[in-house]
Amino acid sequence: MTYLEGVYWDLDGTIANTELEAHLPAFNNAFNDLGINWNWDTNKYIKLLKVNGGKYRIAHYAKSNNDDFSEDLILKIHERKQFHYLEFIKKNCVSLKTGVFRLINELHIKKVRQFIVTSSSRNQVDLLVENLFNGFNPFEFIISSDDVELRKPNPLPYLKAIQLSGINKNNSIVIEDSNPGLKSSLSANLPTIFVHSNIPTVLEENIKLDCILDSLGDENNAANVIKGPKLKKSYVDCNFLSDYLISFNNAKN
Repeated sequence: MTYLEGVYWDLDGTIANTELEAHLPAFNNAFNDLGINWNWDTNKYIKLLKVNGGKYRIAHYAKSNNDDFSEDLILKIHERKQFHYLEFIKKNCVSLKTGVFRLINELHIKKVRQFIVTSSSRNQVDLLVENLFNGFNPFEFIISSDDVELRKPNPLPYLKAIQLSGINKNNSIVIEDSNPGLKSSLSANLPTIFVHSNIPTVLEENIKLDCILDSLGDENNAANVIKGPKLKKSYVDCNFLSDYLISFNNAKN
């Protein structure tokens, strides 16, 4: 029997608007600290988000910029970036996306198990969850970059999450906002909902989705379904997720 038992949340861009509010300024502060003549503007950073993981992003940009950076220097930049990112979190510079807290709370009340699967490091995730949810932690466990050898777009993070939760894939939903995240969840054969973030995302041609939303919405900010089941309210709720899951499994069968 198909029923909603577990929701696997991505973090950056899905639960919270972290990329432009904290990650980008943290990178630029790190470059400045170390006297590196780089400054990533919003457009450049959005393009760099195609590379998943901060260290890999730095290495990719150094190579494309013909800068001969050692592995030690890349690690040093990333460490400074991590420091500044955590400072931004402590200063409450990051906000939850529209409708996220409402939906997470509803799922918690209805005993739907919830998890985070992210490419962020464990210390980043723990601090962010603590600050955003004020001590309320509805997530049973977190799969961070520290917990897997391969990050998104590899399916390993979601496969590990499914294995640990013990939930049947047919009773699971992933909520994602990026091409690497979508590739990861779809490669793991998980029902996946794409929710746009505050960063413009052009879906890659080989990514086939059956549920796309502009936001989760709330009573004052209606969500729009670009593709998927019709909304019965102005926002995404547990019933919408259940309807999507049933339609996904019916189409598969």
